[in-house]
Formats: sequence, structure tokens, C-alpha cells
Amino acid sequence: QVELVESGGGSVQAGGCLSLSCVASDYIDSSLCMAWFRHAPGKDREWVAVLFPADGVTKYTNSVKGRFTVSQDNANNTVYLQMNRLKPEDTAIYYCAAGDSGPIWSVSAYKYWGQGTQVTVSS
Repeated sequence: QVELVESGGGSVQAGGCLSLSCVASDYIDSSLCMAWFRHAPGKDREWVAVLFPADGVTKYTNSVKGRFTVSQDNANNTVYLQMNRLKPEDTAIYYCAAGDSGPIWSVSAYKYWGQGTQVTVSS
């Protein structure tokens, strides 16, 4: 059983930045996608970004393109989410996830989940 632990959340003003980390307790097969989701109050959990460790390809939801960057450090079993030019609408609990069982934007595609880290952006 792989455990994922996120860190790096916090409170910032609009326009600021945060860097989230997701550390896996064990090696994650490179065939699994590593994704970030977020869950804002009153909304469904939303896919934010995904990284394919085997080749480093990344994809993003439209609302964060050009502002967020996902990257990996394979030596340390860590995935990062660099968030720049944050907006109040980015406020949510951010989760990392690993899996390969469906569309990259689907919650059900991911077997492993972290506990989440809160990101709050004030205007």
C-alpha cells in the first residue's frame, strides 16, 4: 500500500505563489499517472493537472494553464505542483493521487490518494 503525503499549502494573497509537494511512501510504478486534484466548498473534486512519470508529459485543466506547473523528483518519490499568480478561485483543498484506471480527469481512475493540503487565496 502506497501512502501519499501532501505539504506546502497555506494562505496567500491573490497574485502570490505556493509550491505543493507530494511524497510517496514507496516507489510508484512509472506506469501510473500522478495527478493533482482540488476540492472547493460546494463543488465537486476537480482535476487540476497530471504528470506521466515515464516520459514527463504533463497536462493541465484550462483554468490553471500557464500558472501551474507539475514536476517530479523520481529519486525522492516526490511530485510537485508549483502554483503562480494564484487567484481566489484557486482556494481549495489540494490532493495528489496516483493511478491508471481511467480518464486522467476522473477521480475513479486513481487508486492512491493523499490526505490533502489547504490552499487559501485572499483577494
